[in-house]
This record gives sequence, C-alpha cells and structure tokens, in this order.
Amino acid sequence: MRTRINPANFTKTVGAYSQGLKIDLGPQFMVLVSGQLAMDADGTPVAPEDVGAQTRYIFENIKTILGEAGARLEDVVKVQIFLTDITQFPKVSAVRNEYLAEIKPVSTLVEISRTVREGCHVEIEVMAIVESNSP
Repeated sequence: MRTRINPANFTKTVGAYSQGLKIDLGPQFMVLVSGQLAMDADGTPVAPEDVGAQTRYIFENIKTILGEAGARLEDVVKVQIFLTDITQFPKVSAVRNEYLAEIKPVSTLVEISRTVREGCHVEIEVMAIVESNSP
C-alpha cells in the first residue's frame, strides 16, 4: 500500500508528484521525500542569499513530511543534496551535521547549475526505513 504525503501548509505541488510517499513493506515501511526547496507556502524562496538558512528550512520541512508518515529523522537511511555553488558546501554541511550527525545515513552531494526556482540554491531529498512496530 502507498500513502501520499502532502502537508497542508506546504507549497502546492505542480505536476504529478507528492511531497512524500509512504510505502508499506510488511514488517517495515519506507518513506521517500521528494526534493525539497526552501520555499514558503506561497512559493516564495526563503532566505535567498543564505544557503545555511535554506538548508535548515528544508530539514525542518523534511521532519514535517516524515512526521506525517510516522517516521523521524532518526529513520533516514539516505540523503541526496543538490547545491548550485559547491563553495557553499561548508555551510550546508554544518547544518546537515546538526540534523544527522548521530544518524550518519549514506549521503550524496552534487553541484548543479540551478534548481527549478530562482533564489533556491539547495535541494534535499531523503529516504527513511521504519520498523512497523517502532514508537
């Protein structure tokens, strides 16, 4: 069974996708979180000149999506980060480490030329696996 996750206070999705997807795997479930940008509910970029603030905003959104699916950051097993300026990596890494230092999921960071929204310089997606009988 699949459950689509689209928090009410998030930017409406444009196109055929969901913010998150919960997939029942029997004794476990998986949560896939679509690439998140630092945009408010109106679609306006948040902190367009501050990659660290954008990264923090995105991780808070990821926590919300995971929570709606019954998962937590501690359940994250994979992170993919897309960054428009690799020289900003130390700022992104510092925030990522605040959220994931104890978890240590597998991780990929790739420099890209741009995101789909002007003013958004980092995009992050995650995958989580949860034991179905977890608290």
